[in-house]
Amino acid sequence: MELSARTDIGNKRAENQDSYRAQAHTDGKAWLAVCDGMGGARGGRLASGLAVVSIEQVLCAGLPGVETDKQARALLEQAVRSANEAVYEKALATPAARGMGTTVVCGVCRGGMLQYAHVGDSRIYLFHGHSICQLTKDHSIVQELVEQGSITAEEAAFHPRKNLITRALGVGPQVEVDFGEIVLSPGDILVLCTDGLSNYVTVDEMEEIIQNTGFYNMADALVNRALEAGGLDNVTVLLAKCEATEENNG
Repeated sequence: MELSARTDIGNKRAENQDSYRAQAHTDGKAWLAVCDGMGGARGGRLASGLAVVSIEQVLCAGLPGVETDKQARALLEQAVRSANEAVYEKALATPAARGMGTTVVCGVCRGGMLQYAHVGDSRIYLFHGHSICQLTKDHSIVQELVEQGSITAEEAAFHPRKNLITRALGVGPQVEVDFGEIVLSPGDILVLCTDGLSNYVTVDEMEEIIQNTGFYNMADALVNRALEAGGLDNVTVLLAKCEATEENNG
């Protein structure tokens, strides 16, 4: 699996509160994680950094021994819950960081399968064939309004409350996590990103960039498009391109 990434502070923010980590193993397995911290001066950067480091520790230690999809899902859940605990306990011990939290979107790839987990409004997209689709569903106020039929998806993109999330890592001792899985094909490209990308670059624009840009230039092209469109937030893009896959041992 090939990996590529870029993070940028954006055109307005004083610091970058996004964090990411990823690693491709020689046995064909790989893991990916992107976090978008919240809490302003109280610790958004600290929260996202703690989360990705915690996820990295769990996945690096456990992924070599994973042989089934069930084991991959269990390891992923352990990683996310460990990250939640790390951020929550740090907030309790750091008065200046009380209330900090972070989104998370992460995945484990093995045997032609992606197991993924997410909390908040950071996303995973899958580019397959010639089209792109969103795998995750935002945990946000506007997503709930869309599902209730109160606003359309198009209206959600410009809603004044579009940045308000309903779930985050680290704000409580427990967190509700959404999980999913999907079969991957050679040539598929996974796009993990913060809302600094998805709020400024449309799905059609993402698709056009991916179709017409070499893999190792895609992250730069996507981030640059977000910056050109306003770039008022930090923006992070993590890409993974699937190569020939091993047999799925489920």
